[in-house]
Amino acid sequence: MTINFTKSFTILQFGSILMIMFKPKFELTPKLLGNITKIERLYGQIEGLKIPQKLELNLHRDNLIQSSYASNSIEGNPLSLREVTNLLLGERVPVNREEKEVKNYFDILQNLKNYAKKELDLPLIMAVHQQLMKGVKDEIAGKIRNKRVVVGKYAHNGKRGSFSLEVKHEPPFHQSRQIIKALEELISWLNRNKQLPVVIQAGIFHHHFVYLHPFIDGNGRTARLLTALIFLKNNYQINKYFILDDYYDIDRILYSDKLHRADLGDKTEWLEYFSDGVLSSLQGALVKIEEALFKLRVEEKPTPKEKEVLILVQEREEITSKELATILKISRQQAHNLLSSLVKKDFLRKRGTTKGSYYLLK
Repeated sequence: MTINFTKSFTILQFGSILMIMFKPKFELTPKLLGNITKIERLYGQIEGLKIPQKLELNLHRDNLIQSSYASNSIEGNPLSLREVTNLLLGERVPVNREEKEVKNYFDILQNLKNYAKKELDLPLIMAVHQQLMKGVKDEIAGKIRNKRVVVGKYAHNGKRGSFSLEVKHEPPFHQSRQIIKALEELISWLNRNKQLPVVIQAGIFHHHFVYLHPFIDGNGRTARLLTALIFLKNNYQINKYFILDDYYDIDRILYSDKLHRADLGDKTEWLEYFSDGVLSSLQGALVKIEEALFKLRVEEKPTPKEKEVLILVQEREEITSKELATILKISRQQAHNLLSSLVKKDFLRKRGTTKGSYYLLK
């Protein structure tokens, strides 16, 4: 017997064997194709920038903090960005559920490169969820649910003290064996379609994971972590250069609505929104990096004394600290400090070692 549950699923029942064939429905619209092209071009621009290591490390750290804040904020975590920053940079032990949620998320992001070395399979998904919920809800951490859940909110129904549940989404399966099979089919689809643009792969996975809602709690955060993992496995240095969580956090209702409209089967509208988010995040990242590079260049302008040294090097083609000390009538230590500063600011390069070293224009 064949039952069409949604346009994305075909469920076949043969005796006691349940087979789930996942075939996502979407259309490569001009908007979606345009976004994919722009995303690839923008990412190429960012990769082409010469970013000093110190700046790169600072950007990476800031992105991890911002992502940890935004992803938990979407789920209603009340901590402000300042509180999250103080918690994570202070490296103190979290004392309540809200702080543990943020710290767990941050720890997974920091370790995402190690996760990316492994196959994205069911054990990895469960390991991510287990780490996410550690110390928060240990009883459900890393465990596929085996009970009915719904996604919604309680709203006042007009009667005093009376509230009713407004259901926004009910997942298609409520038994762990069914959910596991559905997840395995989603993973299988991902492995069979690695030739698709990463935006399509990650977007479809993101929605369908949330649609299946495999855990009692933590599904949204797990989906966003796994989405980042898919980008990383496709050589997009997410978190190092850009994040997506803050885009979703701008309008959480829109994010939720776009996700759940795709529950009807067609993921095109969701993919357009998802690709808008990737594009917006990359545009913001490019501006942020260029501004940081400009600020760095301004801060690293040569001082009047250093300019004098550069003119001397240009005239002589090369110079030693001893020669510079003699010409400027300063100590060898002062000459060495001037030359070292210009090397650090990327104006000069040093050749040779110890007493035989000399300096050239870079």
